[in-house]
Amino acid sequence: MEEIFNALIDSFIADKVGITQNFISAQLSLQLKQNLADCYSQNRFKQAGTGNGTDALHDSKVRGDMIYWLDRRHNNKHENAFFDLMDGFVLYLNNTCYTSITGYEFHYTLYPKGSFYKKHLDQFKNNDSRKYSMIIYLNTGWLQADGGELCIHHKDGPQNISPEDGKSVFFKSGELVHEVLCTNKPRMSITGWLKVD
Repeated sequence: MEEIFNALIDSFIADKVGITQNFISAQLSLQLKQNLADCYSQNRFKQAGTGNGTDALHDSKVRGDMIYWLDRRHNNKHENAFFDLMDGFVLYLNNTCYTSITGYEFHYTLYPKGSFYKKHLDQFKNNDSRKYSMIIYLNTGWLQADGGELCIHHKDGPQNISPEDGKSVFFKSGELVHEVLCTNKPRMSITGWLKVD
């Protein structure tokens, strides 16, 4: 795994956005995608909002995705396999880049057809514990016509990243404004943040 971890870290250092394929195995990706679908069919997903605590807002004109938080207490072997992988990545990141990450949080994300998320930062105004954002895509056979790109707004112009299965993206939560462009079919991922609490 160190080779994949290094590919993600090296591309982040070079471009402020780390991108790699196969951060999770094809088998785990398939299992997580099925688990996401099962959770959705069991009505476990909730409409995502912006802000936190009493400042949380739900406005489909800003954000149209639905989420379900992952948790080891679910005792789901596929979620726990993902957490084991993240534990390894955090340990490697802390040992090689001295990031001092102390925890993380992840949720399944489902964007229904026609939904999007307008420009935003991944850090709350009243809490800067989120240091790095990370997205792992679960979309098999994604085509350019399907839309749904992650658009990161750099000073020298936008960077569009297609949400293809197995692709992982990594960037600083408080630095890069980004958005999810309108998706033309359901778009699935695991989205989360590495934190310093």
